[in-house]
Amino acid sequence: MTETEHVVLLDDEGRPVGTAPKASVHGPDTALHLAFSCHVLNSRGQVLITRRALTKRTWPGVWTNSFCGHPRPAEPVLTAVRRHAELELGLGLAPADIRLVLPLFRYRATDANGVVEHEVCPVYIARTDEEPVLNPVEVLDARWVEPEALATSLQATPWAFSPWLVLQAQQLDLFGGAVADHRRAS
Repeated sequence: MTETEHVVLLDDEGRPVGTAPKASVHGPDTALHLAFSCHVLNSRGQVLITRRALTKRTWPGVWTNSFCGHPRPAEPVLTAVRRHAELELGLGLAPADIRLVLPLFRYRATDANGVVEHEVCPVYIARTDEEPVLNPVEVLDARWVEPEALATSLQATPWAFSPWLVLQAQQLDLFGGAVADHRRAS
């Protein structure tokens, strides 16, 4: 028997106020909950983007950041980042490979199917030269791309990408500041 996945519900200030089954939270009136996003870079300075599986409830088939997810109740966010890196992409990231870059990122967006994402979503940048091994339940496709090419695509066709990737790229100056800082730290 499989265990029901739960998410951490938050109040307007971002404080935990309870939990709920993940399947019951995402709908037309999604409660604010905790998530995370991670952008993976390789030593060539490329960023890994992924295309969401067609079976995903929100934004199926769109291109997005490397991976994202929800921490389990009482699970540290960094632990959830490492768990999802392995689950979605087969990447074994060490804590030293991961850096928090946008601790207070928050967004609300409505998919064309009417499902709302409403998340406090800390954003991380990770480093690896491992090639991803895609979990088809989560990821349809993946590509290492030059940050400048991705920035051009985000500006030209933002509708082809997840709204959180578009917003994070704007807030992070992902293809300038945060990526350059992470390259120098290596």
